[in-house]
Amino acid sequence: MKSPISGLDVVWLLLLAGTAYTWWLGESGHAGTGTMMAILAIAGVKGALVIRDFMALRGVKLLWQAAVFGWLILVLAVNMAAYWNGN
Repeated sequence: MKSPISGLDVVWLLLLAGTAYTWWLGESGHAGTGTMMAILAIAGVKGALVIRDFMALRGVKLLWQAAVFGWLILVLAVNMAAYWNGN
């Protein structure tokens, strides 16, 4: 018998959990570099999951994966730089 939960369901649940955790960090008043790094790390993992599983880039040519993952890394780096520049 086939399992009622697919791999995409697990990824979706992980995305929900990451979103809930980062929301909780923001709403509970946590602040500082450690919190910011945790939020960016979770955003990076979530982005990688979306790219690989929902954008169907798993198994495509390395150039396409590198372009999209490069964009994700660039966005995370710009956010990190903006945070440090503001402190």
